Amino acid sequence: MAKNYLGKGDSINVIAPFNVTSGQLLKIGNMVGIVGADAVTGAQIALHMEGEWTVPKVSAQAWAVGDLIFFDNDLKNCANTNVSGSVKIGVATAIAANPSATGQVKLNGSF
Repeated sequence: MAKNYLGKGDSINVIAPFNVTSGQLLKIGNMVGIVGADAVTGAQIALHMEGEWTVPKVSAQAWAVGDLIFFDNDLKNCANTNVSGSVKIGVATAIAANPSATGQVKLNGSF
């Protein structure tokens, strides 16, 4: 292994910018990932950047497998439409009905 190798990058260690809960989506800059464990502001946490996850979604949307998915940090949910300020996070891996509160997404790390 090269001496400058840091890791696979499927999860990275970051500092919690505020109190966070395991499983929540967290946006830091242009990175969005899943918080690995509950933590208080200033604590180091694992932010999972890859994998398939259940995420909160805009209830009034229907998702198709393969739809691009975006995270809206203001509303704290995901959508298959890109609104101003949203960050692309991955693709839908299952059909999500309208209405439904959650959808399944394969996170693609940072784009």
